[in-house]
Amino acid sequence: MPTWVISIAMTSIVISSIAVKSAARAADAATYVSDPAASHLDFVGVQAGAEFKGTFRDFTTVVDLAPDAPSAGHIDVQMALNSIDTNDNDRDKTMRGPDIFDVAHFPTAHYVTHTIARTATGYTATGALTLHGVTQEVPIAFQFTQTGPTARLEGTANLKRLDFGVGQGDWKSTEWIADAVKVSFSLALKPRI
Repeated sequence: MPTWVISIAMTSIVISSIAVKSAARAADAATYVSDPAASHLDFVGVQAGAEFKGTFRDFTTVVDLAPDAPSAGHIDVQMALNSIDTNDNDRDKTMRGPDIFDVAHFPTAHYVTHTIARTATGYTATGALTLHGVTQEVPIAFQFTQTGPTARLEGTANLKRLDFGVGQGDWKSTEWIADAVKVSFSLALKPRI
């Protein structure tokens, strides 16, 4: 058999092997949605020098992720800003109002990833957060674990509220409310049906 025929045959075998491995990795990817009863999306702000914690009670998450091929993954989160809860009714009313979230004009926030990469300790992602009509890049760091058909995604992010125009009038100053906000999330994920 001529050498060139053997060479073509070997090349075909290698290409087929790569295609099979890629298909197997793609098959490992699963699409999940968050379980609202077992998931949390929280933030910590600073008001008058003291930290306060808030949570969004109404949000949806779709996650497509294969642990061994994270670059093909995707995370999409939508939050209903009216669902904010800081355990202080007056503060919640102010935050829903025109000078902070202005939920009458901007009822939702949306985060969607562009890239996901594996690190030595978990995963990182970069995505676009649209909040108060402004879109900015926000990186997140997270852990992703699968248990049978379900999974859990837990992580953190840091952002500056004024980058999004969150805080107008008296609330634009950082004298009473700090610019920096810490976000944390713990998502119980189930297969999307």
